[in-house]
Amino acid sequence: MSTTIQEIYTQVIRTLSPAERLRLATLILNDLVQHDADLVDQRDTWTEQDRLDLVAVSMRYAETGYPESEDSTQ
Repeated sequence: MSTTIQEIYTQVIRTLSPAERLRLATLILNDLVQHDADLVDQRDTWTEQDRLDLVAVSMRYAETGYPESEDSTQ
């Protein structure tokens, strides 16, 4: 009989303390990083241009929330 991931989680993982669950998650993630680094799709990483675009959009958005300049406080 095959055990599903949900069954493992419900019957085993959920019974662990939060500290043990965090330790297990750390072990799993570290294992994935060490063995499957080439599975990470580098196309999903942010380029410098992406970061600059985000800053520009953020600044434009901030200006709409605070349209008054500091000089207009007379």
